[in-house]
Parts: sequence; structure tokens; C-alpha cells
Amino acid sequence: MKRLLMLMLLSLGLAAFAAHAQEGPDALIKRVASDVIATLKADKEIQSGNKKKLHDLVDGKIAGNFDFLRMTALAMGRNWSKATPEQQKALAVEFKTLLIRTYSGALSNYQNHVMDFKPLRMQPADTDVTVRTTVTAPGGQPIGIDYSMEKKGEGWKAYDVIVGGVSLVTNYREEFNNAIRDSGVDGLLKTLVAKNKS
Repeated sequence: MKRLLMLMLLSLGLAAFAAHAQEGPDALIKRVASDVIATLKADKEIQSGNKKKLHDLVDGKIAGNFDFLRMTALAMGRNWSKATPEQQKALAVEFKTLLIRTYSGALSNYQNHVMDFKPLRMQPADTDVTVRTTVTAPGGQPIGIDYSMEKKGEGWKAYDVIVGGVSLVTNYREEFNNAIRDSGVDGLLKTLVAKNKS
């Protein structure tokens, strides 16, 4: 009986995983956004300013839907090829940490915002699309937030976020290029490590 129950739970988990892997990019963003907003509204500790819980929320529910290696490569531009595979992995880890901290700070003021989705323009064979949304604060003007998404083996992953027409990864490119010009790839890595420790 125990074995049968375990097999049933495993098959349910696999079925849920398969359903998530097959969901469209807009459905993925809607699901994650709805889940995060519901958590923000329900969790009293987050509402009272618990930064660790907010960080854990972003890391647990949002970060897994991003391709941080590709984001780091895009942010570094032509300098990406100057980094060794080990440096590339280390840079992606530090950039992920930086973005999670940044996203956590932005989310702390997000509880009463409304997110609207524009119709997705996508052909069945497309593997690279943009999910367009607007976010409106109470009494404020809508701000466009677009997610550049790529279909990978495990499903859709975001590799850039464009807020009000400004690309997140492009926004970091000048800073990254300057750090590499002044002190090489290791210098950029040290800069990111220092930022994440501060």
C-alpha cells in the first residue's frame, strides 16, 4: 500500500511537472505572478519588512524561471568570450544574487499593484517570444514590463526584462564593460561579489 501511494504521489508530481513544462510563456508568467502576488498579500512577515522571507520568495518562486547564464552573457556582450567557463559560471551566480536582491527590493512595494497581460503574438513553432504586460500602482500610470522568453528543454525561461522600454541586461552592460576594461573579468567578478556582500 505504501509503495502504491508513493507511486501515485510520484506520478502526480511528474504530471504536474509535465503540465508546467508544456505551459505557454504567457501562462507561465501569469501563474508565477499570481502566486507571488497572493503570497505578498497573505504573508504578514513580508508585509512587515522581513527581507529574508522576501528574498526566499523571489529565489524560490521566480528565479527558477530565468536563464541567468544567458542574461549574464547578454549583459557582458562581447566580453563574455573573454571569460573562462569557470568565470562564466561564477559571474552568472553573482549576477543572479544581485538581481534577486534588486527584485526583492522592488517587490516590497508591489502588494497593491495590478498586472495586465497583452495578447501573446506567437506561432506554434516559435521558441523566442516577448510576453508583454503592464503594471499599475494605485493611482499611477501603467508601466510596461516585457519578458523576453526562450523555450528550452525544460520549458520557457526569461532571459531579459524590459521595464518602461529599458532592458535589464543592457542596463548593466556599460558597468560590466567598464569593470572589465579597468581590471579584467576577475575585476568584474570581485565587484559583483563586493556588491552582494554589502
